[in-house]
Amino acid sequence: MVAQDRKECTSTPTPRLFIFTYGTLKRGFSNHTLMQDLMRTGDATFVSTCRTAENYPLVCGPYRVPFLLNMAGSGQAVTGELYAVSVSGLARLDELEGISRGHYERLSITVELDNGDGDDGSYGGEGVTCAEAYYAHRSYAAEMWKRNGMKGLTVYSEKEAKGYVKRKDRPHNLTFLDHIQLFLHSQD
Repeated sequence: MVAQDRKECTSTPTPRLFIFTYGTLKRGFSNHTLMQDLMRTGDATFVSTCRTAENYPLVCGPYRVPFLLNMAGSGQAVTGELYAVSVSGLARLDELEGISRGHYERLSITVELDNGDGDDGSYGGEGVTCAEAYYAHRSYAAEMWKRNGMKGLTVYSEKEAKGYVKRKDRPHNLTFLDHIQLFLHSQD
């Protein structure tokens, strides 16, 4: 019997980035189907519920679309979900969030992971990690904060999502940035 050379199977883990989701990408919301697809293909993994380590404004814009504003120190700690996402998964999220079109910006954020005791929803502080989040683009973020009366949310829940209009159901004659500008300059 001739011994065959065995090659060791060594696999390099796919690089992953932590993404903090706070709105429609969370479980139970309209764009979570993308996260489910990414998890099915191995391009995303749910890590934990979490909240921002610092206060940030979380507001709703046109069509009840949620926006996290890159204004650390304003607003409140925001609750969301943390996912580990592959490079190819990140490209799909960037496309959804309109990174190349100036809708959102993907920037760093520090989050505290849920301590998992399930009793009071408290966060232990020992599970602090760096992640990235999709913030409202800087070209309109400050105006969005003013338009919302400089009041933010702690969580984008079913209550805040009531009235959310999916992208396919919005008027197609205007761009998303046009809708934002109309919202910012409307009176109601």
